[in-house]
Amino acid sequence: MQVTETLSDGLKRAYTVVLPAADIESKRAARFTRLIKTLRIPGFRPGKVPLALVKQRYGTAVSAEILEESVNDATRQVLADRGLRPALQPKVEVANPEQAVTSAIADLEFKMELELLPDISMPDFSAISLTRLKAEPAPATTEEMLGRLALSHRELVEIPAEELQARGDNQGAADGDVLTVDFNGKIDGVEFEGGKGTDIDVDIGGTGFIPGFAEQVAGMKPGDSRTIDVTFPADYGMVTLAGKAATFDVTAKQLRKAVTPEIDDELAKKAGFDTVDALRAAVVDRTQREYDSQSRTRLKRQLLDVLSDAATFLSPETMVNSEFDQIWQRLTADRDAGRLDEDDKAKDEETLRTEYRAIAERRVRLGLLLAEIGRINNLTVTQEELTRSMINEATRYPGQEMQMLEFFRKYPQMVEQLRGPIFEDKVVDFVLALANVTDLTVTPDELAKDPPAPPVPILAAPVPDASESAAAAPDASEPVPSTEPPASQV
Repeated sequence: MQVTETLSDGLKRAYTVVLPAADIESKRAARFTRLIKTLRIPGFRPGKVPLALVKQRYGTAVSAEILEESVNDATRQVLADRGLRPALQPKVEVANPEQAVTSAIADLEFKMELELLPDISMPDFSAISLTRLKAEPAPATTEEMLGRLALSHRELVEIPAEELQARGDNQGAADGDVLTVDFNGKIDGVEFEGGKGTDIDVDIGGTGFIPGFAEQVAGMKPGDSRTIDVTFPADYGMVTLAGKAATFDVTAKQLRKAVTPEIDDELAKKAGFDTVDALRAAVVDRTQREYDSQSRTRLKRQLLDVLSDAATFLSPETMVNSEFDQIWQRLTADRDAGRLDEDDKAKDEETLRTEYRAIAERRVRLGLLLAEIGRINNLTVTQEELTRSMINEATRYPGQEMQMLEFFRKYPQMVEQLRGPIFEDKVVDFVLALANVTDLTVTPDELAKDPPAPPVPILAAPVPDASESAAAAPDASEPVPSTEPPASQV
């Protein structure tokens, strides 16, 4: 095998590889010999099929197979002999592939282009200084959460006649009441999808409906009908309705009031606890875990910023291009759907491309550095950790847990997508254990101030149940690839 380096520029390398015709022909002959021993062709005894007939019927297929095998073997050998660590699969191009398949006497020549993983120097982790913000739940916060729990267990009861009479002439729905209605929405006089609702409870004076809806049904009594005018918010979840003016024909059916239970042992039992003290302790524990999660997110962001500054090595251009393309596709989809961030809306495309290109470069550099830290320190993701992550992911979708687990079983490549975040967290924990981390106690508000952006979800959420009406307001391992080129590249 003759190997000639034709490019050495930064991380980019290119080679011309020539395999002698005699070696290729030797492999062809060996393959034909094995075929003759196994072929079953009518009119010939096993092992007695003439070589000429075998070549006639299977010559092209055998030559293509030998071509691919030879290129793969040669590629691996070049990488191994020169100690090359490719960032992505090498690009392989065979010179005159048709001739290489049909000719039994020509040398096999191909070009190989690749980018290398950069040489990465390890930072001094002990010299990294970080501040971990910590907060504890305030008693008022605990009581507020208990109040929300009690509100979720409220009961709707008929308003006593004497209470209505005490209101005088204003016996319609008032603040604090719950009015059950049917409604039918229209835009420019035409009904729209999701605009109908039956037996919908409206909290008068509360939230949960588009602005102006609950306010305009105030004062209605069972049996009353009226038409109200509202405008969907500009950031409404359904783009087809965002910012649109609409009318709703509303019919009142029932007027009740909400009775919220006391925060006591009875409420605790409804929530699955023996006593209200046990319930309160569980609320404190849950809140603390939420604070601790916020704290870790901020600390991790600090660490990644420090590591990003330390990652001054060159990034493989192909990896940056691939990362940028994925980011840009998501941004384009968000822009087309009207979900673009307000800051980005004011920027021209050139500015956006420059900024998101920088983000792609940062992600690639951080990814390579974290992968190298994990590789050098033998950090791996176990099957037990993957299984636990699958179960945790499935529990995010109540009622669909088994479907999610079946989804993972059917598509194992989706399980592999869980490996990256687990590996990243293990590397982060490893570095934090060596870094100089100082704890600072702050208030919950200070902890929540200017929080880092949330991580991108691993899996897209299943399509939610579309039963909600439009009148309700929306809630807001080391990546070293295989070096074997696919057959399509040869």
